[in-house]
Amino acid sequence: MMACLDVAYRPEPVAACLLFRAWEDAAPAAEWVVRLDEAAPYVPGEFYRRELPALLRALATAPELEAVVVDGYAWLGEGHPGLGARLYEALGGKVPVIGVAKTAFRSAEGVAVPVLRGESQRPLFVTAAGMDAQSAADGVRRMHGPHRLPTLLKRVDTLCRTG
Repeated sequence: MMACLDVAYRPEPVAACLLFRAWEDAAPAAEWVVRLDEAAPYVPGEFYRRELPALLRALATAPELEAVVVDGYAWLGEGHPGLGARLYEALGGKVPVIGVAKTAFRSAEGVAVPVLRGESQRPLFVTAAGMDAQSAADGVRRMHGPHRLPTLLKRVDTLCRTG
């Protein structure tokens, strides 16, 4: 089983988790939403402090996982952990975490693998903690959906915004 995670603020923080069995899956095997009373304030350069508690709460009831996919970067550059690397560390270094970002981050050049999907000319930027970034990018490339954003990543985004 693998999981996709996302967090939204409306105004209370809401985290969504969906499970899937294979990269090519078109529909989740399970999905849920957790609500938190509050979130840490946003601090530039420390985004993970705001998101990490919500992601961990969403994963609290998940079964054993092969990998987790998050919206954002696992690495912000060589040796500079992003949200995904922080989550990997919080999970005891046992579950690979794949970061899928929609926008380029200058310092992540060289660690992020650009992935073109569908007919889009704008890549997704894939980084990974606990596994090879190229293997993670290959998985994201194989994810279901004809558009730039895979079906399940779009679904988890919608779920945390409306669920």
